[in-house]
Amino acid sequence: MPIPDFQSLMRPLLQFAADGKAHSVRECLDHLANEFHLSEQERKELLPSGRQELFTNRVAWAKTHLRMAGLIEAPSRGVFRITERGQQVLREHPQRIDLKVLRQQPGYLEARDSKERKNGRKNIEEDATLADQTPEEKIESASVALRDSLAEEILAKTKAASPTFFERLVVELLVRMGYGGTRQDAGRAIGRSGDEGIDGIIKEDRLGLDTIYIQAKKWEATVGRPEIQKFAGALQGFRAKKGIFITTSDFSKEAEDYASRIDSKIVFIDGETLCGLMIDYGIGVATVATYEVKRLDNDYFDEGDG
Repeated sequence: MPIPDFQSLMRPLLQFAADGKAHSVRECLDHLANEFHLSEQERKELLPSGRQELFTNRVAWAKTHLRMAGLIEAPSRGVFRITERGQQVLREHPQRIDLKVLRQQPGYLEARDSKERKNGRKNIEEDATLADQTPEEKIESASVALRDSLAEEILAKTKAASPTFFERLVVELLVRMGYGGTRQDAGRAIGRSGDEGIDGIIKEDRLGLDTIYIQAKKWEATVGRPEIQKFAGALQGFRAKKGIFITTSDFSKEAEDYASRIDSKIVFIDGETLCGLMIDYGIGVATVATYEVKRLDNDYFDEGDG
């Protein structure tokens, strides 16, 4: 089943703690994952940044909001337990506990919203599209949206560029990725042959222990099997085992199936992948702003001996 949003986890989390005992976060995660019948794959699904499991992040934020509302407390490091107010809220709300319920609890707004209200921002529940996202999810969703928009702009610009510019772009990207030795070496290799289905040859590493043959097509139409067959035949003619086919469009299923069944290793880079690599390796893009997201360092506050 889909991973529940952090508001949907609030009441189940509080119900789990209803026995009044102190529980660890790991106990809670295991219990809630079983209650919602999450698969191992769903439990391991990561945020877009790949830095934390999505389910763990949502449980953590459900716990944070319940604590700010005074429904749970932390008697010692790494554990939590329900409070008397938490028991009362459980009885009063047998179906669901969410942000609307928490806003009714004394001190919650002061603990959570004072800064937002001072800055004139909307409360999270006023925007239904954001209400079920944790802060990390909002940041990363916005980052993904910005990246997608940037990729569209890059692709449009690349398609409108001249073949010569596209050739230079491919050189710059491959060198930035660690191929081709120096940029000067790569520049001489790409576009050197221009026949027999090969647009260029580039070193696989700086020592030139192996070579990779390149085909670069600034196309609008889908690249089909005939083009891949031609490229594969050219590789055989050079006794080459490795090739990269780069296009501003995409590849047909037949082309991909064919490439998967031949001896030569051909890597496909379509327009979407090309733009993603350009963003990752800083080709044709400029950094506008950088934001740091920090977390609490629990070890700093550990007052143990030593």
